[in-house]
Amino acid sequence: MPDPATAPADAAVAAPSIEDVRTPVAADLEALDRCIVASLRSDVALVDQVARYIVAGGGKRLRPLLVLLAARACGYQGEHHVEASAIVEFIHTATLLHDDVVDSSELRRGRDTANAVFGNEASVLVGDFLYSRAFQMMVRIGRMRVMEVMADATNTIAEGEVLQLMNCNDPDTDETRYFEVIRSKTAKLFEAGAQVAAILADADEATEAALADYGMRLGIAFQLVDDALDYGGTAAAMGKNIGDDLAEGKPTLPLIRAMELGSAAERELIRAVIEHGGLEELGAIHNAIESTGALHYTARLAREQADAAIEALETLPRSEFRDALAALARIAVDRTA
Repeated sequence: MPDPATAPADAAVAAPSIEDVRTPVAADLEALDRCIVASLRSDVALVDQVARYIVAGGGKRLRPLLVLLAARACGYQGEHHVEASAIVEFIHTATLLHDDVVDSSELRRGRDTANAVFGNEASVLVGDFLYSRAFQMMVRIGRMRVMEVMADATNTIAEGEVLQLMNCNDPDTDETRYFEVIRSKTAKLFEAGAQVAAILADADEATEAALADYGMRLGIAFQLVDDALDYGGTAAAMGKNIGDDLAEGKPTLPLIRAMELGSAAERELIRAVIEHGGLEELGAIHNAIESTGALHYTARLAREQADAAIEALETLPRSEFRDALAALARIAVDRTA
């Protein structure tokens, strides 16, 4: 989220838009849409229905966009990057289906979650379908290292989900444990998508490592902003219920920082809310977060990660695709939804 106190000196320059970032790979994005539609087909009507519902639910598709841009930035001229971007989107979508069941969420991107519409059982099973379809598509690409990177990433994401579950309702969760979760649960898929793009392009080791670093840092920045927006955004802008993390007892960075710097009374209040969940004290919690500068702190760390992501791109040759990747990092921290 924007933080005027830490904005760079050139902030007066018009900020890039997501449309600007999409323009260099507009044809690839159209191919991605066709690939997703074709790959979602199933003879089982409910699978087809639920999968299409969640994929059509909106979102910026940042992860597949990242794959397409990274591949082109490496000079890739083939077509497998489109399939790879769809794979990343399917894995991400599967995690959303499972997340919403675990969290008992009822709203995502401004509309009912799949589990609210179709039930928990259907959501979990269709999530499994999307995972398995993604691996079928990896086999079609026929690159063992692509399968290795994506398999490792999927396993790490699952571990991150479990780590988050262990941290839930635990007010002793510190920054180290928090960052371990977001690196595994969120940033790993960004990292894997960028790395797979480099692998498809037969990039050298330095370029592959740089893109993996870019993806990881972009993912961390993205999640930091997401967690800040749970207290600093609006439901209309975000398409979710403000305070969801608090209601579920999730100790995200704004809460962790507020506990660290707040008064004894504020610390005890935040500890109690994390332990028991609920939104009864949302106003008081928001005041504690504001008074301790926890949102500014979270925004500053997000911007540092985005700056490091942009720096990692220096290894790549200058191109409109590299510029778009840099713009994507800026968008990740300047967004309000």
